[in-house]
Amino acid sequence: MMSTATPQASPHVIVAHRVFDGERWLGRSAISIVDGRIARVEATSAGPQEGYVVPDGAILAPGLIDVQVNGGGGALLNDTPDAATVRLMLAAHRAQGTVCFLPTLITDHPQTLQDLAAAALEIAQIPGVLGLHLEGPFLNLAAKGVHPAEFIRVPLAADLAAIFDMAKVLPVLVTLAPECVPPGLIRQFVAAGIKVAIGHSNATAEQVRAACDDGATGVTHLYNAMSQLTGRAPGVVGTAFDDMRLISGIIADGLHVTPANLRTAFKVIGRDRLALVTDAMPTVGSASPVFNLQGRTITLIDGKLTAPDGGFSGAHLGMLEAVRNATAMMGATLEDALVMAARTPARLLGLETTHGRIAPGFAADLIAFTDEFRPLGAWIGGRAV
Repeated sequence: MMSTATPQASPHVIVAHRVFDGERWLGRSAISIVDGRIARVEATSAGPQEGYVVPDGAILAPGLIDVQVNGGGGALLNDTPDAATVRLMLAAHRAQGTVCFLPTLITDHPQTLQDLAAAALEIAQIPGVLGLHLEGPFLNLAAKGVHPAEFIRVPLAADLAAIFDMAKVLPVLVTLAPECVPPGLIRQFVAAGIKVAIGHSNATAEQVRAACDDGATGVTHLYNAMSQLTGRAPGVVGTAFDDMRLISGIIADGLHVTPANLRTAFKVIGRDRLALVTDAMPTVGSASPVFNLQGRTITLIDGKLTAPDGGFSGAHLGMLEAVRNATAMMGATLEDALVMAARTPARLLGLETTHGRIAPGFAADLIAFTDEFRPLGAWIGGRAV
């Protein structure tokens, strides 16, 4: 019997009246799924014999991908870097519209990095985990943000061994300051299939471009904790605007970046090189407005996660909220915002041929949500999650 309310465990077909396929809007369509991938997308006037019908008025879109998630559901990856923590985080963010994500480890003691490497194989088995994001520890002290100064360092042999071990079992994205790492390290990472983003950096335009020549392709939370654009020194921000090789993550909460600067980034960079990220912390999906970050008490005050010194400590933001904010603050259309939340993050991760679109051959990773940006259902490989 056909369902019109609750997703089936393993639908053969999903039908929706409004479909955004990652490039354009479709009318009522049936998405056929075989072995976890989309087999066909066809216009239809009838419901499936078995499967799921998205309620009238709701939208079916490619699964939203968040490449920067530090915590959720009261859990922080740094506290216990294992599969159980990742599952807690993912459950909290699924309720906020995230379908796939990269659990993100911020700068910490070398042992924490090694503990995450030891858990990488189990983490890789969790549906919806597309890899791991290591934000640090190879950062610029002058642009450290909330990262603890005592753990910012040049790469140790043990650090590199842990990172390369992770990369053998799942994709890895490393955020680093190119001016603070040894020559050749970015090329070494890229040769091992590791994606490199520039962040927490005071690099010059020349240093950023050299990093791109070596294979860096990303910028982590544009505008925040990086050299700014000035008249004679483009810095990381200006080079992110100018260099077409770079895809920039951006936190669209209206706090980390003002609406005017969100609009500027969107006008200059555009949806194909701008990726919505949350930079989320444990308060997302948690009833508690307080958590501990490496010995510091972080408090949620008026939407801002505030450290004892008054600075930012990540964000209290979900992906569908970021999509909504992009339409309200950035000047983006809904389709632009959905591209920035799915197709462009997939490009950053090198997954543009498998994720971020509803088209034959692509992974059946999907989200259904209302006009009020409330998630109704999510699927990984066609299976409801």
